[in-house]
Amino acid sequence: MNLREDIRPISYIKTNAAEMLKRVNNTHNPIVITQNGEAKAVLMDTESYQDMRNSLGILKLLAEGEKDIENGNVYTQDEVYSAIEEKLLKMKSE
Repeated sequence: MNLREDIRPISYIKTNAAEMLKRVNNTHNPIVITQNGEAKAVLMDTESYQDMRNSLGILKLLAEGEKDIENGNVYTQDEVYSAIEEKLLKMKSE
């Protein structure tokens, strides 16, 4: 992030919206939008936004997995494979 280039007041964004959109799409650097000298929002390209959401989703799954381990809510590989085999056998017999 380039502080000189990537922090802009809302008034600048309003008058240069097309340029700002082109910039975030080309550089993939978010732009912090300020109002009355305070950071209020972030403008970013859709690809970077989706990547960020995907990363957060993975981190959430990892955190849930860690909680399961801490709580003893785990199964061995053999237990998992046995359960899958049982379900497959039931499906075949139906």
